[in-house]
Amino acid sequence: MRKNVVLCLLSAVLGGVLAAGLWNQPNPAHRVTAAEPPAVTGPRIEPVGTPGNEPLPVAVRARAAVEDDLTPEERVNVAVYENVNRSVVNIVTKIPGTAGFLMFDNTEVGAGSGSVLDKRGHILTNYHVIEGAKEIEVTLFDGTQHDARLVGRDISSDVAVIQIEAPPDVLFPVFFGDSTRLKVGQKVFAIGNPFGFDRTLTTGIISSLDRSIPARNDRTIKSIIQIDAAINPGNSGGPLLDSHGRLIGMNTAIASRTGQNTGIGFAIPVNNISRVVPELIEKGHVVRPETGITRVYQTEQGLYVVTMATGGPAEQAGLRGFKVVKQVKRQGPFTYQTETVDRSSADLIIGVNGEKTLTRNDFLNAIEAHHPGEDVILNVIREGRQIAVRLRLAAAES
Repeated sequence: MRKNVVLCLLSAVLGGVLAAGLWNQPNPAHRVTAAEPPAVTGPRIEPVGTPGNEPLPVAVRARAAVEDDLTPEERVNVAVYENVNRSVVNIVTKIPGTAGFLMFDNTEVGAGSGSVLDKRGHILTNYHVIEGAKEIEVTLFDGTQHDARLVGRDISSDVAVIQIEAPPDVLFPVFFGDSTRLKVGQKVFAIGNPFGFDRTLTTGIISSLDRSIPARNDRTIKSIIQIDAAINPGNSGGPLLDSHGRLIGMNTAIASRTGQNTGIGFAIPVNNISRVVPELIEKGHVVRPETGITRVYQTEQGLYVVTMATGGPAEQAGLRGFKVVKQVKRQGPFTYQTETVDRSSADLIIGVNGEKTLTRNDFLNAIEAHHPGEDVILNVIREGRQIAVRLRLAAAES
């Protein structure tokens, strides 16, 4: 009897222990999990994995988020700047001035911009940026400064090439585009150093094409691009770019009464630049066709030939200029000589190869469409009669 009671007690104890153990086991259908994060309503930075399946650093993830927030237009702006800004340089010049009061140094300091052309250190800029400079200093994107020398210049197109000695790995050449395919309304980008603030980006559109502006030597630069991107002192010589970051022009001037931006800027088209830069690097100057006519007198009817170079193409072709008539006169006991100019015998040029050229610029543009050694036909009025004069062009340095 006592034995049965003990067995019953043991069974009860074991049953309780087993029941307690089973009760404390978690039920797979009712496991407790961490609370889900609240829904994100704003921009969210997702941890992007690296090849080692590690999350990117916070700074990189933050930059990715910022780029995701940019509009398509802003992305283009950023891409153009990041791809080209290292190609833009700051140019500072020192121009000797006249001695000032008490012989103090009166050196003038100028500033401008430029674009790296190649790994040899050639840099494109405006002629007027380095005109008359005795010292030229170039600052690259990394802040290093280098003395520059003039390689070549073309006053007629306001283009110059300078060169620095710098490691190739810090020289990032600009890529050339095509200015013959430009359209009014096309978006453009200008990078330069206005007022000394280096590598500043401004944007705008092409406002017009085929403008003309005066050059330093009283010539006219044709096919100029007009833009509304902000251009200020210090921008001269800097690149004008398209949406792909290609060079389509070189910023050169503004139309302003105050000398500061008024929304009308001008750039020399890249195709004009492409024609002269190789010659500037190779020869230091541009070889242009020469007629041997040294002076003309412009009228509404055409160009009178005034003077010609002795033995030059015009004289060899038989052109006639103004004739100086000398006369000896006596007045009482005195004898003196007078000189008068006879214009009636001078040739009046009215065209080149049958095309009217009634102004100096028309005539020069028609001549410069040819090469030295080529023949052109000058349409001339001589003594009231129209004739054709064949002239072989010579070569002249510009």
